[in-house]
Amino acid sequence: MPSTSHLAATAQEALLLSIAVSLPVVGVAALAGLLVAVFQAATQVQDMTLAHLPRLVVVAITLAIAGPWMGSQVAAFAARVFAGG
Repeated sequence: MPSTSHLAATAQEALLLSIAVSLPVVGVAALAGLLVAVFQAATQVQDMTLAHLPRLVVVAITLAIAGPWMGSQVAAFAARVFAGG
């Protein structure tokens, strides 16, 4: 049975890993949303498709590029946790 301090350290590592893994996608989505908002404000084009489609495309590309790294980080963490160390 693992100690309470070990469980707390593992939980903290899991939370930091979830932030690190999600940060590239969230950051790119926020940047794409900002650029689209600036474009819409400059051109006064208020089409809802224009607001969501570029963000969807950019997030999909980011997931395709960063997905292997994200998966390897999560798999390495899971292997450490299940190995007991």
